[in-house]
Amino acid sequence: MRKQCRRKVWALVNPIQHAIEGAAITPEEQLNQLKLRELAAIDAFAKGCAGLREWQDIVDMANLCELMASNGVGPEAAEDCAELQACMVEAARRYERTKKMGITGPGLQAMREVFEYHHLQRTSISRGEYERFIRELANRIKAKAPEVVVL
Repeated sequence: MRKQCRRKVWALVNPIQHAIEGAAITPEEQLNQLKLRELAAIDAFAKGCAGLREWQDIVDMANLCELMASNGVGPEAAEDCAELQACMVEAARRYERTKKMGITGPGLQAMREVFEYHHLQRTSISRGEYERFIRELANRIKAKAPEVVVL
């Protein structure tokens, strides 16, 4: 039996359209979906009925906002990100003890501030750059970087 070359078949992509989409700002409907999910998580924390999914949504938003701030996109958000991450670590510890997810008033305010900063960050850069930040954050999570909050 002889060896055979197994060729990969790639989907055809219009390179010009792909470049235009990567250079454009993220479409409004996709931004609205992200905003809705993040606002629902903030609302769940405010009402005291948040769960692990909401906690993860907020932590992902804070980590991404902090990464973008450290790379020069809205650097003023770094202080609120650090405050929110400390509150989220505290909320996770409280959840392990009591099985109830809650957050303090200053933590909730920091959550809202980080949401505003993050929304401004992602609307001020291209879609390709935003996706690059998301990939970089995923790589840092896999590498267990010390600055990334993952519990």
